[in-house]
Amino acid sequence: MSIHIVALGNEGDAFHQDNRPSGLIRTYLGRSPLVSGDESSLLLNASSTVARPVFTEYQASAFGNVKLVVHDCPVWDIFDSDWYTSRNLIGGADIIVIKYNVNDKFSFHEVKDNYIPVIKRALNSVPVIIAAVGTRQNEELPCTCPLCTSDRGSCVSTTEGIQLAKELGATYLELHSLDDFYIGKYFGGVLEYFMIQALNQKTSDKMKKRKMSNSFHGIRPPQLEQPEKMPVLKAEASHYNSDLNNLLFCCQCVDVVFYNPELKDVVEAHKIVLCAVSHVFMLLFNVKSPAEIQDSSIIRTTQDLFAINRDAAFPGASQESSGNPPLRVIVKDAIFCSCLSDILHFIYSGAFQWEELEEDIRKKLKDSGDVSNVIEKVKCILKTPGKINCLRNCKTYQSRKPLWFYNTSLKFFLNKPMLADVVFEIQGTTVPAHRAILVARCEVMAAMFNGNYMEAKSVLIPVYGVSKETFLSFLEYLYTDSCCPAGIFQAMCLLICAEMYQVSRLQHICELFIITQLQSMPSRELAAMNLDIVDLLKKAKFHHSDCLSTWLLHFIATNYLIFSQKPEFQDLSVEERSFVEKHRWPSNMYLKQLAEYRKYIHSRKCRCLVM
Repeated sequence: MSIHIVALGNEGDAFHQDNRPSGLIRTYLGRSPLVSGDESSLLLNASSTVARPVFTEYQASAFGNVKLVVHDCPVWDIFDSDWYTSRNLIGGADIIVIKYNVNDKFSFHEVKDNYIPVIKRALNSVPVIIAAVGTRQNEELPCTCPLCTSDRGSCVSTTEGIQLAKELGATYLELHSLDDFYIGKYFGGVLEYFMIQALNQKTSDKMKKRKMSNSFHGIRPPQLEQPEKMPVLKAEASHYNSDLNNLLFCCQCVDVVFYNPELKDVVEAHKIVLCAVSHVFMLLFNVKSPAEIQDSSIIRTTQDLFAINRDAAFPGASQESSGNPPLRVIVKDAIFCSCLSDILHFIYSGAFQWEELEEDIRKKLKDSGDVSNVIEKVKCILKTPGKINCLRNCKTYQSRKPLWFYNTSLKFFLNKPMLADVVFEIQGTTVPAHRAILVARCEVMAAMFNGNYMEAKSVLIPVYGVSKETFLSFLEYLYTDSCCPAGIFQAMCLLICAEMYQVSRLQHICELFIITQLQSMPSRELAAMNLDIVDLLKKAKFHHSDCLSTWLLHFIATNYLIFSQKPEFQDLSVEERSFVEKHRWPSNMYLKQLAEYRKYIHSRKCRCLVM
């Protein structure tokens, strides 16, 4: 007899990663007197690593001869990448343990808002233990800088934990530390109580099945095997950060050049990136007027630091392109100008690496007063209008949520004529865009705009074979690194557009969206839907979406009784039909055995006690 425990969540403290203690479950298995087994029996099961890359499996013996199997998942993204496996594990669990650290309020709310509703739907009278781990730290006042507007420094209160336990009907525990008392007597006592309850229930069910089997001496009903596991789609990691950071070094699509007071070339940059993070640059490049900003400190910073030079006889003008020469900007502050290359690298990196920026500036400026002065000017440049300029605790903000800072700011310029230097013509309408973002995010467009193609010298570029809505969704991904298709059809159109421009990560996102949508459909909805699943399969193959096409074949085979009744099932190729027939569920053997069993029951005119 065995007991299956599913542990979800990360009890580690995000503020003290280096000193994080051993995991809750691993500590219990090593210290409980009821659990036996050497260290090797607690190692990761190699066979489960392939099928469940995020779940770690531990095995031990409890109460002498009871097999204890623990599936530990500290990463919540498993629900987004492999919901089929997660649902099966939760559905087959005897006990569920949800862990969180009391000092990680952001993760607590993310779990509460996004994943607890999913777990509630999968629960089936399974006991749940909620373990709040850690001692609450003394909190500082929340950071109010433009980049840190959240309450990440606060802790998860006992009331919040109890309220979550009430929603799940769970047992709530607070473990101030992972020592012998809290693990062995406190957490272990509650866990062992539910283990005993699970063993009693399984023993009772086993006796009932044995009694029912003894009361029926005829032919036994066939056993329906489980369907084959669906292939797992591995999502590609985001390279949004490196794409825009590399734009600073490649010097492509440059439209602004900064000069020092001696009129010497300093560094090249891009208006669209600078305006995405700073209202100072919006004011400097006429994206916004002083009346729109209404913050005297930002207006004063712009006037004190920068001046635009439009003199045709400016040094170096002869080397510049006669078509659209970069805008020349004079940096009035010589000290600030000497650190401008480091400051621009800091801005292009997402405006998070404050320690690196300070270190780079200290290497160039020996005077601590000059260093502080430059840092304050950078803060003024990144200031949000109407808010106090405070950037303390930015290190904590970065470590807790290291997301790109531009992904929402750049959306402000999506499909807007401001600073646009290229216009796409689609279905009789125009869509303005910015070459710098397109070149940084899409290699096909980088080659198109910088090679010996017509598009390199043209402002108006026609686009064929794509609808305006699909192309706007494609541009939204390039600008923000995210997209949200309205449905499976739009996701497939966006996948085709991504394949045309060779943006592989967007293809994976569309594949995952389509898979998630189909997985969430109940059988009745699958049978009634008008979507041609075979046509979807053929499009996925034609556009080299191998992961999606393989998954769709498994999906058709797993839902064989539904899709075999649809007329498009006949459009499958010989090879595809052979694969579906081989992996179909339920199998022909089971259906044959079921027919024979039903025939036997009717011939004996007896009442089946099993089915």
